[in-house]
Amino acid sequence: MSNQLDYTHLLNKIQQKYDAESEDTENYLEGLLYSNSITYWDYIHTDALLSLQIQRTTFPDEMVFITYHQINELLFKMVLWEISQIAENENLTAKFFEDKLMRISRYFDMLTTSFNIMREGMDVEQYSKFRHTLTPASGFQSGQYRKIEFASTELINLIDNRFRKTIDRNTPFEHAFEHLYWQAAGKDYKTGSKSKLLINFENRYKEEFITFMKIYNTKNLWSRFKELPKKDQKNKALIKAMRHFDYTVNITWVIAHYNAAVHYILGPEGDGEATGGSDWQKYMHPKYQKRIFFPELWSQQEIDNWGENV
Repeated sequence: MSNQLDYTHLLNKIQQKYDAESEDTENYLEGLLYSNSITYWDYIHTDALLSLQIQRTTFPDEMVFITYHQINELLFKMVLWEISQIAENENLTAKFFEDKLMRISRYFDMLTTSFNIMREGMDVEQYSKFRHTLTPASGFQSGQYRKIEFASTELINLIDNRFRKTIDRNTPFEHAFEHLYWQAAGKDYKTGSKSKLLINFENRYKEEFITFMKIYNTKNLWSRFKELPKKDQKNKALIKAMRHFDYTVNITWVIAHYNAAVHYILGPEGDGEATGGSDWQKYMHPKYQKRIFFPELWSQQEIDNWGENV
């Protein structure tokens, strides 16, 4: 009895694959014969990844700061990847929706916990010095985080709380953009003047954001939820996942970020000013702007107390 393995079935499937694409199977198999095997460092592009941490100063803890924020951006990429699968799913079910939301929430759990690295993992004196070389840049300028917001909810829920009740819900996207809650971090609504922080951010991302806002206007998480059958919209597990995601992103993670900022900016070595010059306390704290992705899933009392006593 021969111990030789029979690959006929597998080869037939490979043949079928390339026949369907009108490709020559023999060429692909010959290429496989001469190709090198993959390695971990080639697949992950380790060398390229580890070359991206470029300091502007000689302070050792700046490396922690840079690496930490790059990890954040990678996690934001993962969040957007999961949201896109909900947005594009043509046969969306409550179970699929719930599973993806809980996966996203776990990413934000990682982001929340990681603020301990920022708060306890950097020397305050070093940070208070190297942070000035970052002016007028700010974590506020994370384009991916803004996209997560656009992809999560209807645009009205991201409008500055001062204008949310009066703005025309059918207003052009460009007008809505000028009244997004985070504009308050660098815009004087009386004069219309904007800070360098906001000007740079808009020069880089405004056109991209407007396009993204239009794409997700009808397929953001809340819009997709409302497309589900009525019985699925009452699914307790899904509603729990929706509320958990909303609270995790807009309170738990934001408060962790806020507390880290307080530790450094308002601490003994801090000067009270954000690197981008934003009114960061009112911009960041959820009790002021009441950023809520799914307000219909919360009671009026919960909305009124949003961000309080946390």
